[in-house]
Amino acid sequence: MTAFVLVGEAFTGGWLWDGVAERLRKAGAQAYQVTSDGDPEAGLGTHAEELVALLDRIADPETVLVGHGYGIHPVLAAADRRPERVARVVYLAAGLPSDGDPALLLVRDETVRERLGRDTTPLPPPRGEEWANWGSLDGLSADDLARLDRLAVPQPARTLTEPLRLGDGLDRVPASAVMCTADGPDVDVVEMLVRTGPPRFRKLVGPGYAFLELPAGHWPMLSHPAELADVLVRAAAGEGRRISLGEERPSDEKREFLLDTAEYPYERSGRLDVYPPDGEGRRPAVLFVHGGPVDADRAPTPRDTPLYRGYARYLAGLGAVGATVDHRLHALTDYARAAGDIAQALETLRAHPRVDPDRIALWIFSGGGLLAADWLAAPPPWLRCLALSYPVLGTPPGWETVERRFRPAAAVAGAGALPVVLVRAGREHPAFATTVEEFLTAAVKHGADVEIVDVPDGRHGFEALDRTDASREAVVRAVRAVLDRVTGAE
Repeated sequence: MTAFVLVGEAFTGGWLWDGVAERLRKAGAQAYQVTSDGDPEAGLGTHAEELVALLDRIADPETVLVGHGYGIHPVLAAADRRPERVARVVYLAAGLPSDGDPALLLVRDETVRERLGRDTTPLPPPRGEEWANWGSLDGLSADDLARLDRLAVPQPARTLTEPLRLGDGLDRVPASAVMCTADGPDVDVVEMLVRTGPPRFRKLVGPGYAFLELPAGHWPMLSHPAELADVLVRAAAGEGRRISLGEERPSDEKREFLLDTAEYPYERSGRLDVYPPDGEGRRPAVLFVHGGPVDADRAPTPRDTPLYRGYARYLAGLGAVGATVDHRLHALTDYARAAGDIAQALETLRAHPRVDPDRIALWIFSGGGLLAADWLAAPPPWLRCLALSYPVLGTPPGWETVERRFRPAAAVAGAGALPVVLVRAGREHPAFATTVEEFLTAAVKHGADVEIVDVPDGRHGFEALDRTDASREAVVRAVRAVLDRVTGAE
């Protein structure tokens, strides 16, 4: 017999699972609805110990731990300590925390993150529409919201701030993820993150992880109890889609730049590499900003990959200064730190003896696109152009933890006469493409100067993935558009 241990989101208890548990039991399974210790001093470790004690009491051979939202943290900790007693872990509308991560990193409400940084008293539960700060309310009725309001309890602060501690036990436990597509990414987006994101996502490849989708918001146990019960039974049976990379996967870490470039030497200063052109005198400069998040231990770092070196050398060959920067965007909560790294790199670049400090362009790629917000909101006079290649320009589902400051669609109202060159991939990931369309709508509304360079058959990262004449022509056109603006007359 399969036993499901059901652990819910912050502020909730076993009551959250009533409708699902009833259906699981009718299907012949056991269902344990967990209400964790609400002691004000309880921490994540306290909740994990409670689950370990429960696992030690369950006699059923097939025990499946289900973690919803915050609940995935104590679930992972318990499974790591008792891998021999857990048949499978199920992530339900949950993030992918690693060893050392506090649950606070995945809290979407910025005000909550700020509060817990200065206040260790229990966090009062949301009320009414405030629940949307913890996840989509899609499908919830007024009665469902009233029930959340009535039964929710304060969440001990240390359960959200105490780091998750994992050994190697969890590596022996299969996992499934139920992707609630009205609340977060679908499986296609997860596959994209596996292919292009930090290396830690690579663990999702292969038979050990299975993915299922449910067209629901963050609270499917309330809005879709029957469907969720069915999906959990399927997850317990190991059903679902697996992700495979394939041996032929192109990579900007391995493939040479798609345009021929000379081997211009570079000068390294901290996080900044500068590629001066031949000749003398001060020249316009373009700083290339990589996307992310990228793993902190990634090797080579972005500035040492053929993609960014290629762009910088190509600019140097055209008589401008090319520059690259390694910024510290290692997680969705790192945008402010990365923005500081870029500001410092620009200051250093403008002070370089070969750079005209009044003729600078900033060229941002992929997930770094959110970093454009600062420069759109208040562009300095020396910033002559902002270029964006297959950018993320809003918060796709699951990116809600990014600070509100980094919203280019809102910031474009302040762009004024700043020219923007937008390189758009026709086969972009849908979640990213939506953010670009939102940005363009706002740009039209505010009269922003945007030139679009389309790559109709190009994918996200087309320079490495789609090495076609159309891709080469798009790069050449985009470079020329940027140089025309950064070298143009006053």
